[in-house]
Amino acid sequence: MLDSRKETILQLIIEDFIKTAEPVGSKHLSDVYGIDVSSATIRNDMAVLEEEGYLRQPHTSSGRVPTELAYQHYLQNFVQPKCHQNEIDNLRAGMQSYKSIESALKTIAKHLVDLTSETVILAFDPQWSYYTGVSNLFLKPEFQEEDIFYSISRFVDQFDDVLAQMFDVIDEKQMIYIGSQNPFGNQMSTIMIRYQLQDSRHGLLGLVGPLRMNYSKNIALMEKANELIGKLCPVVQQ
Repeated sequence: MLDSRKETILQLIIEDFIKTAEPVGSKHLSDVYGIDVSSATIRNDMAVLEEEGYLRQPHTSSGRVPTELAYQHYLQNFVQPKCHQNEIDNLRAGMQSYKSIESALKTIAKHLVDLTSETVILAFDPQWSYYTGVSNLFLKPEFQEEDIFYSISRFVDQFDDVLAQMFDVIDEKQMIYIGSQNPFGNQMSTIMIRYQLQDSRHGLLGLVGPLRMNYSKNIALMEKANELIGKLCPVVQQ
C-alpha cells in the first residue's frame, strides 16, 4: 500500500512520461509540479517506488520511468476517461452516408488514428480485418532501438492472426492489455472492444500503442467510437 505522497509522485511520473517519453527526475518533479517536500525526499520516495517495482532507471539516465506494474496501478486508480468535445466532433465528422458498413468502420478507424496518433485494428464478423496508422508505432521514441524496431515489425505481421484468435475472447466491455498481457507484444498496450451492429453482427475495434499511451483520452475515444458504430451502422446499406 502506497501512502498518499508516493501515490502522487507515481501519478505525476507516469503522466509526465506519457507526455514527454523522457525519464523523470526528482528535481524536475519539484520544479515543475511544486511538490511541497525537498528533492531529497522525492528521491527517497522514488527509490522506494523502484524497490516495489513501480519504477525503473534506464542505464543512460538518472531519472525514472514507469514499469508495467505502474501502468496497471495507474489504470486501476487514476485514469478518468476524458476527451474534448472537438475530438468527439472530429470523430463524428462526415459520418452521414456510406456505400457499405465496411467503409463506415474504416472511416471511424482513420479518425481514431488522427486523434490518437496510435494504430487502429479492426475486425468485422470476422469476415475481414483492417489496420491503419501502423507507421505511428515506428515513430514512437521507445521503439527506435533496432532490436525493438524489428520485434514490433514481426508483431505487425501477425495482426491478422492475433485478431482471429481474439475474436471470440473479447466481450462487450472494453478490455485493456498492458505489456506481458498484450498479444501484440510486451512493449505495447492495446485497448480492445467488441462492437455490435443492430443486425447482431459484431466485430472488434482495437487501439494499439506503446505502454506510454494517453489512456484517459484513448479510452474515452474508444467508448465514443463504439457508440457511433452502434448508431450509424444500421443505416448503412451494403
